[in-house]
Amino acid sequence: MTILHTARLRLEPVTEAHYEAMHAMNSDVEVMTYLNAGQPETEEHTRAAVARIMGRWREWGYSWWALVRTDDEVMVGLACLQHLDGDKTRPHEIGWRLARAGWGKGYASEAAAAIVAHAFDVVQAPFVVAVAHPDNAASIKVMTRLGMRYTGMEKHYDDDCVVYRLERP
Repeated sequence: MTILHTARLRLEPVTEAHYEAMHAMNSDVEVMTYLNAGQPETEEHTRAAVARIMGRWREWGYSWWALVRTDDEVMVGLACLQHLDGDKTRPHEIGWRLARAGWGKGYASEAAAAIVAHAFDVVQAPFVVAVAHPDNAASIKVMTRLGMRYTGMEKHYDDDCVVYRLERP
């Protein structure tokens, strides 16, 4: 499993060791505003997510990374390379989710840039997409910072989403 490094973060594949921090983040109402229909995750849902993520690492060789701040070893979020809607026949998707302690510090952009490079250089994805709730200005800002271009609105993860796309150089 691939560990990525940025100036301030270590991106390590999600395992059972990340459950507590992941559940704390995913049960925060503010973190979940634009995810899961705005509902916090239950413990069972987070445990199922960890199992699913670990399975995808085994099957695909990529999935969700825990974003660990290297100066203090605190997990500040999650970011991913996966297939859109969890369907291997769909395009590669990048995504992120930050704990409140990580908001506004550029961690999502930093992690996403490393994941895009991995998607293009290692996975050889021809392009990546990212989706977000149309009101999620922070995520849309990350997408535009990465050079992604808006391609329209589509339904993903049971929600209407803006879709952004970035071609491999």
